[in-house]
Amino acid sequence: MEKLDLEIPLSSVTLKGDLVIPENAIGIIVFSHGSGSSRFSSRNRMVAELIQQQKIGTFLFDLLTEDEDRIYENRFNIDLLANRLIETTLWLMGYKGAKNLPIGYFGASTGAASALKAAAHFGKRIKAVVSRGGRPDLAITELPLVTAPTLLIVGGEDIPVIGMNKMAYDELQSIKEMKIIPGATHLFEESEKLQEVADLAIVWYKRHLTKENE
Repeated sequence: MEKLDLEIPLSSVTLKGDLVIPENAIGIIVFSHGSGSSRFSSRNRMVAELIQQQKIGTFLFDLLTEDEDRIYENRFNIDLLANRLIETTLWLMGYKGAKNLPIGYFGASTGAASALKAAAHFGKRIKAVVSRGGRPDLAITELPLVTAPTLLIVGGEDIPVIGMNKMAYDELQSIKEMKIIPGATHLFEESEKLQEVADLAIVWYKRHLTKENE
């Protein structure tokens, strides 16, 4: 298993990322984290480690620099975050250790909106998207353009976000599913709930990463 701490040179900034590629990997999942989080998010790292065990690579990176993250509004600037994700994905597509591997997205909270906007941008080059407790409604105008199979996962106790996801689900025209995990709140902090998220995500990625988008 290859583990790399990388600097990602973009047009205006250099970001930091952690790339893990297991032997015989079938693809790479790029994580787009939520507001106020970073590549060190304990929840995302736990999901990433479980994904890696299934021969799927993971790429966690900081969408904002430390200085940018101090400006609270940047954390909710979906256009900025989506553009960073797009640029980083382009960089990954050209990176020698990853350029032939199918790419999927995992978006958490507001990161789900940036992941779906980026998926709409790339079309069939993004093979699958999973949203955990996400706000896909923040990308509502781009959702009909998403071609990647999309799985929306929401906690059963996260009532407002269930409604937002149902609204987004209706706008998606791609292969799609919505899973509600009983007893889970927004951050899936309850016992074994994050494991359930990872299990659902892994099944989704294994099903769709190596297929052509329909």
